[in-house]
Amino acid sequence: MEQQEQTQPDRKTIKVWKRHLQDEIDAGYLYSVFAGLESDAKRKDILSGLAGVENRHVIRWREMLAAYDIHTKKHRPTLKARLMAWYARQFSSAFPLSQMLGEEASEVKDYLTLHRNSTLEDAKETALILAKESAQHTESLQELTGTVGEPWHKTESGGMVGNIVYGFNDGLTANFGLVAGVIAATPDISIILVTGIVGTVADSLSMGASGYLAAKSEQEVYEHEIEVEREEIRLMPDIEEDELALIYEARGVPKAQARELAQEVMEDPDRALAEKIQTELKIGEIYATPLKEGWITGLATAIGAFIPVAPFLFTEGMPAIWISFTLAMMSHFAVGAARSLFTGRGLFRSGIDMFVVGLGVAGVGYLVGKLLEHFFFGN
Repeated sequence: MEQQEQTQPDRKTIKVWKRHLQDEIDAGYLYSVFAGLESDAKRKDILSGLAGVENRHVIRWREMLAAYDIHTKKHRPTLKARLMAWYARQFSSAFPLSQMLGEEASEVKDYLTLHRNSTLEDAKETALILAKESAQHTESLQELTGTVGEPWHKTESGGMVGNIVYGFNDGLTANFGLVAGVIAATPDISIILVTGIVGTVADSLSMGASGYLAAKSEQEVYEHEIEVEREEIRLMPDIEEDELALIYEARGVPKAQARELAQEVMEDPDRALAEKIQTELKIGEIYATPLKEGWITGLATAIGAFIPVAPFLFTEGMPAIWISFTLAMMSHFAVGAARSLFTGRGLFRSGIDMFVVGLGVAGVGYLVGKLLEHFFFGN
């Protein structure tokens, strides 16, 4: 590999290259260990083949570094790799193999990023080759671990309804505890109202901002994953075609027909991207915008937070306190029951759990209020 007549890699780039070199050393070592532990001839051959490819990757990175007169010491497997090998020898290689699938997935992403951002042509070429081979490794590991799909994409989402439920729950629980504490500290209705309303506004703004930032981050993740997928289709169409064929086979399409369908889809890059987004990334055409997510979460929080405050607008004294307590506890049970839709637990049990949590929060708030009354207002 000849040195390019371009700017020398900076220190950050060199550090990244050396990290990739170490990763390849670890991978080659681990695949060799796993192969030695295998009794199944087919699995042993797959793992031995992976070890050989990783060792070639090590040589390629050493050549890349040497081309720029970057000296490297003799690398050995890291402590993490040796611990994984020890675990495999003592117990089973199943868990370490699943970890290696994650490592290979990360490498695909890292190498595609390196290919896209590098200003050095030989580095771009190396990154693309290693990205393709790492992607092929994930296919081999998926065969060994019984998984499908491209594991370097992560696009899980909580859902709008879930955010409404949890926002409502946060506002209700937090403000109920606050109101209980103020009730314990002072019987002044105006102070209870002011504190409760300020708490409602502050909590709803906080949760709304959190919802906005969470949705914005999620949107950025989606956009990034789609861009990565677009790059994969452009740079690795053969691998993407294989992946599509496997996905169709997993749906029950005969192998030959699945291959024909995958070839047809890959002829149109836009269609291929849309198909991969839907089948692999599981991203729908429409997902919540950050502003929509923020104001809905904030509104749900405000409604929940206002429940224990509302009775003090219409009545006072013990009737207001008991109405507030009753409404809040009933709401805790209801929101707990609603959460069962997402947790899979029984409706009644989930409702009771939330009821107990609300009661506990109110109790702690009341005790804190009593302590503050004693220290600040006691004789």
